[in-house]
Amino acid sequence: MRIALGVEYQGGAYCGWQYQDHCDSVQKYLQSALSFIADEPIEVHCAGRTDTGVHAIGQVVHFETKSTRLGRAWVQGTNTKLPYDIRVAWARTVSDDFHARFSAVARQYRYVIFNRPVHSAVLSGRVTWERLPLDEMAMHKAAQTLVGEHDFSSFRAAGCQANHAIREVQSVQVSRHDDFVFVDIQANAFLHHMVRNIVGTLLEVGRGEKQGEWLQTLLDKQDRTQAGVTAPAEGLYFVNAIYPDKFDMPKTELDAVLWQG
Repeated sequence: MRIALGVEYQGGAYCGWQYQDHCDSVQKYLQSALSFIADEPIEVHCAGRTDTGVHAIGQVVHFETKSTRLGRAWVQGTNTKLPYDIRVAWARTVSDDFHARFSAVARQYRYVIFNRPVHSAVLSGRVTWERLPLDEMAMHKAAQTLVGEHDFSSFRAAGCQANHAIREVQSVQVSRHDDFVFVDIQANAFLHHMVRNIVGTLLEVGRGEKQGEWLQTLLDKQDRTQAGVTAPAEGLYFVNAIYPDKFDMPKTELDAVLWQG
């Protein structure tokens, strides 16, 4: 039996999604909890690996098991064995041709910037603070340069292990809600640190330090050293993995996560 789960987590306490021997990861705790409920070893596969400190509200995973459990057991039972900052939100049986990673046709991230002169006492670790006023309209206009299929070498981490830097960004939206500035980006796939490097670059435009045309120059140069600094991990959220309609997978609506406070 193949089971898919929707998983959300705060990433601050973890060295990312992927299992590592030397540190705590989300995958480590989820596999341990599921193995207890299934009474057999469980290995999970995710839609998109997240880095240290990055959060998720719409991560999708799948696993295979010989155990038969009700859906609420995979949700409620697993949650009793998880830390408070990791939760299974839903569970469903899926066909054998479903794969959390390889069946996904796109991924969606939201980057949350708290934009006011004084940081919040209660949002630390969950947003990125920017004290200088940001021009979100200038950021949005500049970001449209990134839409389409491009070589994103200028926004790729030095240690990125992808075979190439060609990715298709399907949409980028920069918007404001009171003191929050949101950068929503959807692509067929992402390079290591790609979203954070894009946001770090857009912040320079938002502060008026660079003009919007700079992003086209960066795409043309294909040189990471020319782009903005990598934005902090704490502002980044994995929002959705998007699948073909035949799988009928739940999707997190951005309007429902304007801010989870």
